[in-house]
Amino acid sequence: MSTDLRVRLKDVELANPVLAAAGCAGTGRELAQFFDLSGIGALITKSVTMEPRAGHPAPRIAETPSGMLSATGLQGPGIEVFLQRDLPWLLSRGARVGVSLAGGGAAEYGELARRLSEASGVSFVEVNLSCPNPSDQGRHFTDDPREAARVVHAVRSHTRSDIPVFAKLAADVPDPVELAEACAQARADGLSLINTVRGMAIDPRTLRPAVAGGMGGVSGPAIRPIAVGCVHRVHAALPELPIIGSGGVRTGGDVLEFLAAGASAVAVGTVTFHDPSACVRIVRELEEALAEHGVDRVRDVVGAAHRPLGAAAGAGPLPRG
Repeated sequence: MSTDLRVRLKDVELANPVLAAAGCAGTGRELAQFFDLSGIGALITKSVTMEPRAGHPAPRIAETPSGMLSATGLQGPGIEVFLQRDLPWLLSRGARVGVSLAGGGAAEYGELARRLSEASGVSFVEVNLSCPNPSDQGRHFTDDPREAARVVHAVRSHTRSDIPVFAKLAADVPDPVELAEACAQARADGLSLINTVRGMAIDPRTLRPAVAGGMGGVSGPAIRPIAVGCVHRVHAALPELPIIGSGGVRTGGDVLEFLAAGASAVAVGTVTFHDPSACVRIVRELEEALAEHGVDRVRDVVGAAHRPLGAAAGAGPLPRG
């Protein structure tokens, strides 16, 4: 008997918990060359902005130890093109679609949400809060829980009630739990943890920053322990709120780690740059790992690391719920 991989994000059911992460899957065309997009839980689009954006100049990506540094600058064609071209294409391929939104303030985020709600086929919204806040000297919205909550409230207020809203949070903030609680109070239906971690790399040949603009976002295996720790802490504080975990996932075992920490689903990102079919491979590996633990339903492993020792993964079969 095969393992039941179905998961729920609020009121949305997904076929399995493996998602393609925002920023690494584009709008699906690149990955669709390598696997059937309907075979993963959902694809989260690159962040959609109100107007077209050219993004940062090159270089935008640099290799780092056990990871990657990126500074793309939210390049994209804007909401109009997304709604007219990209969303219909994704739906025609049978993909479940999560849409990442990025804006310059609460009002702009709210308008993006309103426009998105006029379309059909959106499974959930992910609010990218790791964006500069023009009214706060360019600090990210995640740097101030009140500003993050204001954005989440605007998005939730302008999004159809049947579309869950997930707030995507950063780890490099004073208190990730305080930030998560502020977003929950602003009526976020769930959380996405974590975004890239701010960092810098210097090119040893030129002694200049390796990416344009200096700072970028670190992703890849180097940040996975940070991400798992944030998921564990936030799930302990807000156990009823579904979490999408992300950060350095390469294998089905990595997904299992996030699930045990408290994630309901897990997004796969940086690994797809050198292994474009990683998402479907990871679905297979996750199913094999669950079978080894005697787990019939993937939902039963969520939060296993918070249970008494005898009920945790690796100490015999998990309870069947």
